[in-house]
Amino acid sequence: MASAPQLPLFYKGLEPLSSETHADFKLKVQDRAPFLAGQHAIPITVDEFPLVQRHMPIVFSVGPDAIPLGLMGLNEGINVFVDDEGKLLENNFYVPAYVRRYPFMLAKLRPEAEELSLCFDPTADALGAFDEGEALFTGKDPSDLTKNILSFNEQFEQAGQRTQNFMNELRELELLMDGEVSIQPDGNAQPFIYRGFQMINEEKLTGMRGDQLRKLTQSGMLPLLYAHLFSLSLMRDVFGRQMMQGKTPQPQLGTV
Repeated sequence: MASAPQLPLFYKGLEPLSSETHADFKLKVQDRAPFLAGQHAIPITVDEFPLVQRHMPIVFSVGPDAIPLGLMGLNEGINVFVDDEGKLLENNFYVPAYVRRYPFMLAKLRPEAEELSLCFDPTADALGAFDEGEALFTGKDPSDLTKNILSFNEQFEQAGQRTQNFMNELRELELLMDGEVSIQPDGNAQPFIYRGFQMINEEKLTGMRGDQLRKLTQSGMLPLLYAHLFSLSLMRDVFGRQMMQGKTPQPQLGTV
């Protein structure tokens, strides 16, 4: 029995944007993202490492097709940076591009197609034939808004390719290892232990040959690896936020 193709995180459907079908569609500016409220791990690109590492831990998913993730919480269903309606709890927080591109994305209309088309999630509340909002089309031509959306999504796809190349290099160098973080809160008898993610093997990184390290430096990978490693100290900050918000999980063993 054939299974339906799996949609990316957040998306409940995909429909190509068309000047004929969606001529009267508008996009409403929203100050919250309800779809984000229960999501703790967000895909990020390597282009974002310098910004993400200031706000949240960067880890890598498990499995052979690992990707970088920004952790907005340490447990499934917990996001400490937004409220229950998906509104940011602080103004200077960096929102990953994966979130900002929603409800749009570039996708192939047919498996054999070579070109990507601008599509959107038809279930998204921000998009529709509204009286208010910014128009997506001017007559049959895309509006400036739509052109900017397309440009942003094209840049995101290019960053995604750079991220894939980065991950391929990590696998070739065998720098990824299973991660584990133990957090011992004051007054707690047992530590909270988090697993289920990958991280850079710092011992192996520092022990690499000089020519390998030069290659990492020249390619720009080395600063990104250390951005990831430095960001891991924020695990305890996120855990502290969970405790303050009354979202500390039980039992003691957790999976990121």
